[in-house]
Amino acid sequence: MSFIDSIINIFLVFAALILIVPIIRGAPFVPTSRKVVEQIFKLATVKKGDKVADIGAGNGRLVVAFAEAGIEAHGYEINPLLVWWGRSRIKKAGLGDKAFLHWKNFWSVDYSTFSVVTVFGITYIMKALEDKLQKELKIGTKVISNAFAFPTWKLKAQDGSARLYIKE
Repeated sequence: MSFIDSIINIFLVFAALILIVPIIRGAPFVPTSRKVVEQIFKLATVKKGDKVADIGAGNGRLVVAFAEAGIEAHGYEINPLLVWWGRSRIKKAGLGDKAFLHWKNFWSVDYSTFSVVTVFGITYIMKALEDKLQKELKIGTKVISNAFAFPTWKLKAQDGSARLYIKE
C-alpha cells in the first residue's frame, strides 16, 4: 500500500466516523454556514456577561464565533472526532479562555446557567428538547434553532433559517 493509499484510507475512516457514528446516536453532522451564523448572531443580540450553549456543536463554528465576540461559549457534541476538530480550531484561534467544546451527550447537560442556547437539531428531537429546556432554562433565556421548529413554543422572530424563541 502506498503512502497516498494510506492517507486516503485514513480520510475515509475519518469521514465515516464523522458522518455515520452520529446517525446511530443522533443527527448527522451538517456544518452551519457562515450566513446562518450571522443570522443566529443577529437574533441572539448577545451582550457582555451572556453565556451561550450550542447543542450538538459539531466542529464548534458557533462556539468560536461567539467567543470571538467576547462571549463565553460552550458546545456539547457527542462525536469525538468533531470535538477534536473543534478544539483544534479553538486552540488555533487562541480562544481557550472563552470557547469550550465538551465531548458529552447534550441530553445530560443542565442548561440553567446559560442566557442563550442554540441548536441545529433534527425534527424528531425537538419536542423532547423543548420539554427539557422548558424545565431548565430561566425566564427570558433566548433559544435559537437553525431550521427546525419547536412544536409548541411561540416563535418570536426569524431570520432566514434561524428561529428565535424566548423562554417564558
